Amino acid sequence: MRYVLDSTLLIDHANRDEPASELLQRLHSERHELYTCDVVTCETLSQGDTSHLRHLRSLLDALEYVATSPEAARWAAGSRLRRHRAGGKVGLGDSLIAGVAAQLGAIVVTRNRPDFERQGIEVLTY
Repeated sequence: MRYVLDSTLLIDHANRDEPASELLQRLHSERHELYTCDVVTCETLSQGDTSHLRHLRSLLDALEYVATSPEAARWAAGSRLRRHRAGGKVGLGDSLIAGVAAQLGAIVVTRNRPDFERQGIEVLTY
């Protein structure tokens, strides 16, 4: 199974959140395909002290990195446009992460379920 790990999972794990850490360990031990992308990398490394950031970098380095492709960006644009036309909103970051997940046929692992489900993306939460 393919999973795109959202920054919420990685940051929560680094902050020693037990449910996040247990889920990350389970996904790794079950040998699933675990991905990150440019948006998650940027969000994850945008805060914290040196030790915290070193830990987050090592987590990110263990994941398969996928850059947002033109197709994923167009998917994200379409998703945002549909939400805006329906009177709702979706953040740029979450729409790009969803676009990467859609292109990979992956599930997003996050505690931020609604923003991804509104876009039609399958979510695994903790």
